[in-house]
Parts: sequence; C-alpha cells; structure tokens
Amino acid sequence: MDKKNIKKSLAGKGVVLKLGFVKYHIKSKLPALTESLSVLYDDYHLSDYIGNSDFIDFHIDIKTDGSFGRLFTRQAQFFLDDFAPFNALPKQHAPAIIEWGMNWCVSSQINTHLIVHAAVIEKNGLAVVMPAPPGSGKSTLTASLIQEGWRLLSDELTLIRLDTFQVTPFPRPVSLKNESIDVINNRYPNVIFGPISSDTTKGNVCHIKPPLLSVKNQDVECPVGWIIFPKYQAGATTEFTKFNKARALMDVAENSFNYSRLGVHGFNVLKNVIDKADCYQFRYSQLDEAIKIFSELEQPL
Repeated sequence: MDKKNIKKSLAGKGVVLKLGFVKYHIKSKLPALTESLSVLYDDYHLSDYIGNSDFIDFHIDIKTDGSFGRLFTRQAQFFLDDFAPFNALPKQHAPAIIEWGMNWCVSSQINTHLIVHAAVIEKNGLAVVMPAPPGSGKSTLTASLIQEGWRLLSDELTLIRLDTFQVTPFPRPVSLKNESIDVINNRYPNVIFGPISSDTTKGNVCHIKPPLLSVKNQDVECPVGWIIFPKYQAGATTEFTKFNKARALMDVAENSFNYSRLGVHGFNVLKNVIDKADCYQFRYSQLDEAIKIFSELEQPL
C-alpha cells in the first residue's frame, strides 16, 4: 500500500496492520501518522479495513482537532475501542503516540504469553533477551546489533509462549531517544528513520525501520539461549560476567507485565527459560566492544 492510499484509508475506514500474531485496525487523519506508517511499515502487510468480516485484535484511533473542541485543537489522543488510556499530547507527537499505544495494547491485554519488558534478538536459532530499565542503552544496543546480522524479535516486549516456552516475534520499529539517534545515524547511514517527535517527556524520540529479514520472519519462533542484563555507562570498562540464575529469575519477573496475573503458569514458564539459558550482566561504553561480545556468545550447554 503506497503513501497516498495509506493516507486515504487511514482517514476513512482505516488500515489493518499485521504484526506477528496481532492485528491492529488503525484510523487517523493526522499527516504525521501517514508519514510514519508509510516509512516504517511499508514492508509489513497493510490492507484496507473491511469491517466485521476481518478479525481484529485492537481497534485504534488517533483523534485530534474537532474531537476535543477549540481548546485542544493542537492535541492528539490515543483511543482503543473509544477508551483513552493516556492523556492527550501535542499532535506532532503522533508517531511516538502510536508506537507507545501499540505496545500498551499488547502489554496490558495479552495473556497468552509471558510478557517481559525486554529487547529480544536472534541469531543461529537462539534468542538473546535483554531486560533493562530506561536509560540502560538497551535500544541503542539493539539498533546496532540488528544492523550486524541479528534478527529483531522486539525492541520492547519479549513474548514467551506458555506452552512451548519459545519467543514469539513482535518486530516493530526500534525506539531511539536523544543522543542515540545521532549515534545510530552516524554509525549506520543506510538506516531508515521515521519522523522525529520532539520535546516529548522522554526528549526527542525517533523510530528506525526494522531490517526486511526481521519482518519476513516475524512468524518464526525460537527458544531463549541467553538472558543478558545490559547497562550503558559512559567511559566504563567492558564487563561481561555470569549472573546468578535465581537472581536473574527475580529480576526478569520484576520486568514482566503479567507475571503475577499468570500465577503459577508465569513461574513455570520463567523457570523453564532460566534453567536452559545462560545469564549474564553486561556493562559497556563502546558499541564495537559490545558487538564483539555478542558475536562470540557460546551456545548454552
């Protein structure tokens, strides 16, 4: 679907975006959203919404202007089934709003998987899960590694099946903030960037387009080989050390959105994953050294 048709469909009945096992129905009249979808999602399956005959997981509408009256004409708000879970933001933040909103839909509504706030990438059939709080350099590291041959499964949400304990891909544009935007742009000039949302609560936010191979293989699941807790620290010496598995289980559970909701199922899934994976703490300041560490990972015994 080209940019012209995306714009027309968004403003009409909406477009359907398939992301792994999830389907979104998206509507909006915002030009910034048209730009974002046409740049970042042109490798995905985008189609016209055809009504109730098309099964949809999430119905999303980004509304602005007349939806809020004259006092709010410069605001945009995310709606899921006519429910607004977040406060309205300046409409130029629409590219970030839709990405944050799509993440929220899955992290708050899906319970067929254990959902961990972590980046996850794959190479040679095994996934690396990287749980980390904001500011840890997780997204910058992910953005770099997927340009070095790793497959993107997700930048934000690791989805682990309750029955097979494998990771279900949810490959989305990778979110970069502030200085990280320039770091990736300078290092990988061929990376495609979407529109920048300036002066958000997180600063300047921009998303990069996932590699085509990651999109094509978004239905290919894989087991977890490693759980690595990354931490960027300016000027720090690279440290890559084994991490206690009991502590790793607790830390991953704390980073999970639905671990407590799943109860014993959540514990069993996480225990199985931790038992079979190698766990590490990773502190770094240089991307070259980080790339080398990941390229030399040895398959768990």
